[in-house]
This record gives sequence, C-alpha cells and structure tokens, in this order.
Amino acid sequence: MAGKVAVIMGSQSDWPVMQHAVDVLKALEVEYEASVVSAHRTPGRLYDFAANAHEEFSVIIAGAGGAAHLPGMTASMTWLPVIAVPVTSKALNGVDSLLSIVQMPKGIAVATQAIGEPGAFNAGLMAAQIIATSNADVRERLVAWRAAQTEAVPREVC
Repeated sequence: MAGKVAVIMGSQSDWPVMQHAVDVLKALEVEYEASVVSAHRTPGRLYDFAANAHEEFSVIIAGAGGAAHLPGMTASMTWLPVIAVPVTSKALNGVDSLLSIVQMPKGIAVATQAIGEPGAFNAGLMAAQIIATSNADVRERLVAWRAAQTEAVPREVC
C-alpha cells in the first residue's frame, strides 16, 4: 500500500521512545502500523516481515537498543528504505545502540537518526518526507506543518 509506514521495535519496552515517531505520523495523517519484531528473539517473524514488507509498506522505521541489529537485518532483507532509531539503553545510554546501527557495511543502507526521542520523532518526520515525494496530500500537510513550526519561533527575545 503506497504511503504506509511500518514502525517496528525490538521490544515492547522500546515503545516510550518509538511512540514519538508515531506522534508525528499521526500529526501529518500518515498511515502506519506499529509492531514488535525482535532480531534476536523472533528471527522468523523478522524474516517474514522484511521479506513481505514491500507488499504493504513504503518506508520502515526500526528502533532497537543495545546490540541493535533490527534496523540492519531488516534493511538486508528488503529494498524499502529503513530509518533507524537507536533506543536509549541502560548500559551505555544509547551510544552502544547508535554504534551498532551506524556501522553498516557498504551496500546495505540504513538512515540512522539520533539516539532516543529526538531520533524517533525525526524518523517519523523523515518517513513522512519520503511519502510526500509521491503523495500530494501528505506533501501539503508537511509543508503546512513546517510553516507552522517556523512561525512558532519568536523573532525577538524579551
């Protein structure tokens, strides 16, 4: 289905971060589906999802923490664009997640965002921007959203 975004995460515990991707998709009225797909605990589910994602989605947002293999493994099994969100981890505050995701080998592209909530929000925004290249309705809402964001910045300080 053209214009639909998959938001996947390695664990239900990633939802407090990944919901920020969904928030911007909702604001821009971009269709999405969120689910848990673990690269380590549900490899069969990951394979089935990635192998068939192109039948339902246009873009994938994948959030993962720690070893963070979900975005790269997903990208290795689909031609769809994958936007990665390094989820904040307890051990190294998300730096481990970032380094695990950003060091993809040549030939497997993953668009990696910032660690945590800002990264999730920007992943949702990036997905909407990708959809907007071929969907005039989303493009119109995105342009209006960006204009409102610009207008919300004050010109002067006290």
